[in-house]
Amino acid sequence: MSAFLANLAARGESKVHSATVAVCVLDMAVAQNTTPGMFVTPESVVAAKSASQLAGVVEGQELARMFAWMRPNDLIWNYWVNNYLLGNAPPAFDILYWNNDTTRLPARLHADFLDLIDANPYVNAGRLKVCGMPLDMRRLNLDSYVVGGLTDHITPWQGCYGTAKLYGERSTFVLANSGHIQSLLNPPGNPKACFWTGAASIAGAEAWLERAAKHGGSWWPHWLDWIKSRSGEMTPAPAAPGSDRHPSLEAAPGRYVLER
Repeated sequence: MSAFLANLAARGESKVHSATVAVCVLDMAVAQNTTPGMFVTPESVVAAKSASQLAGVVEGQELARMFAWMRPNDLIWNYWVNNYLLGNAPPAFDILYWNNDTTRLPARLHADFLDLIDANPYVNAGRLKVCGMPLDMRRLNLDSYVVGGLTDHITPWQGCYGTAKLYGERSTFVLANSGHIQSLLNPPGNPKACFWTGAASIAGAEAWLERAAKHGGSWWPHWLDWIKSRSGEMTPAPAAPGSDRHPSLEAAPGRYVLER
């Protein structure tokens, strides 16, 4: 989405009024300083590309294992001890179901992601072309709402703050007090939830946190007010799903959810 918005800006088109970016790090230098980044070398990148090109995809279970090893105490050894050694059944937890819903990654997209590590094009303007136009985040001129997670182990919140800085002076940064997934699955009603807000106008992430406004509860209502103030007039919802041109196929959730 960021590349698309930068491409629109390079073409002088203002089709998008605002952007919401969640738990996303655009500066690849941040990724290089994480534990997985320690294993990123020119040789490992070539090997990873070759493996995915040979198979055509990166299997979802492979991606799940990679993310699990980023937090081995919580996501590997915790279950090894409690479930395998002690024989305890894992507790019912909605996040676990989310984690089990894996998605395969096409080899070409996997290669594109790996190329970002070396080029770091969102920080270094001109290193990537989108539809023939050089990518330059400095051309962006729109309101943005960037969300990070205080305990996020996949996209560190300081890196997410860097994303907000890349979106320019009209960027609002929001920091939820939870991890990568739970920062997003954060409905109102959780008494333990809180978040911080503020303009991404301060150079450093830690300095921003010292001055940010703290709020109790979920950030969802805050975002709803933000997006409403940047949206058009409300329109009535359709009386029934589908249309004459695109009729509804069947009742939700759809047969594909139940197919194996």
